[in-house]
Amino acid sequence: MTVRPWELPLAEVSELIATRALSPVEVVESALERIEETQQQVNAFALVTAEDARRQAKTAEAEILAGHYRGPLHGIPLGVKDLYDVEGLATRSGSLATSDAPAAATATVVRRLEEAGMILVGKTNTHEFALGGITPTVRNPWDGEYIAGGSSGGSAAAVASGQCLVATGTDTAGSIRIPAAACGAVGLKPTAGLVSRTGITPLSWSMDTAGAITRNVLDSALVLDAIAGYDPLDPGSLRVAVPSSAATLDRGIDGVWIGVASPSFASPADQEVLDACVRAVEVLQGAGAHVELVEVPFADAMLPIHRSIVLPEASSYYRELLQSEGDLIGADVRQVLEAGQFVFATEYVRAQRVRTAVLSAWHELFRDIDLLVSPTLPMAGGRAGHPFQDWGPAGEEPMRNAVIRLTAAANVSGFPSLALPIGRSEAGLPLSLQLTGRPFEEALVLRVGRTYERATDFVGALAPVSPGAIR
Repeated sequence: MTVRPWELPLAEVSELIATRALSPVEVVESALERIEETQQQVNAFALVTAEDARRQAKTAEAEILAGHYRGPLHGIPLGVKDLYDVEGLATRSGSLATSDAPAAATATVVRRLEEAGMILVGKTNTHEFALGGITPTVRNPWDGEYIAGGSSGGSAAAVASGQCLVATGTDTAGSIRIPAAACGAVGLKPTAGLVSRTGITPLSWSMDTAGAITRNVLDSALVLDAIAGYDPLDPGSLRVAVPSSAATLDRGIDGVWIGVASPSFASPADQEVLDACVRAVEVLQGAGAHVELVEVPFADAMLPIHRSIVLPEASSYYRELLQSEGDLIGADVRQVLEAGQFVFATEYVRAQRVRTAVLSAWHELFRDIDLLVSPTLPMAGGRAGHPFQDWGPAGEEPMRNAVIRLTAAANVSGFPSLALPIGRSEAGLPLSLQLTGRPFEEALVLRVGRTYERATDFVGALAPVSPGAIR
């Protein structure tokens, strides 16, 4: 082939594998070569499982040649966030404080993807314990002076730079959508309870969601179809019908009602972010969607509710490790875990009760609209190593707040939410639109994203990283 497999979208690689024009061995070898040539610049992977990947690729090749093609994910390289258990590999969660003992079993999501034929090429870097939206060890493949987002920063950087075609992530405050937005990829946070969390190190039992980061919307739908569904091992897993998202992607959006979050929801924000979102909505309107401006219920309360729930839940889970190995935990994460110990039970209970009111108000909002749109991130890139985002006359905002300010609402509500690339800033950094839908209506969210994807050329673009390219 004149084009290397890592440069192609998943669906195209899948078609070439299915028709035997391309072997899983070639695909995996191409991904491993791409990791080798760009890992030093991006640092997306915590561990590369090259030899195991090569063995799995040979097995996949033999299966396909024997007529046992498993479907569109067969032979496709996969990165797994180092929060997911993989049998025989340690789950370090981005921390020096965790055990290096190998996991005894594989997380349900990874197992389902492996059953679909995907091939693990390694574990991706995460912000320690997934407790942060920056992933400081990972560099943005578009420009290393900017954050890659987090906590699934390694997964997003790996996909955006072509190191793998799919990577798993977790989302507690936006940790799939934030890095997808920062790196120009597609990130879907499914409805709470739709995708199993078994075998994933928890952060917040009532907010955690598992999902994936992909290069485009079609890829996202194919992956969701493989991982969604009830898991009796996950107490939060729900028994619901799971229709194929990929099957309805191209039905169009004529008559779909889109609610555009009022400017106050995103404020403060970079003007070029807001302008890009307006242009994206105009594309959707041109495709037949109805558009109206809406107020987001409880918008100002989302971050206080989120913190009052996540901090004590995270602190409770990591309490023993904090006491025994606290010196090995990064200062930023240790401070948050320690702060969680001082959240009063009354504050936690009140936050959960207000969360119930949020759910009621959001369900009422979605009686009149099918989809809520807003920017995914308020800024066109956050400077790496800068603890504050400077909004000029509006003042400074802690970076850790800025990155989750627009995404945390979907975690508080549990609604599905998609980060979708919609262009690039003057500095060449990705811009992203957030599409949030009703619970268990991922198919519609993805269909709207797919409509935009087909009408523009922003979705699916690879970061132009090459050896020595990142500043």
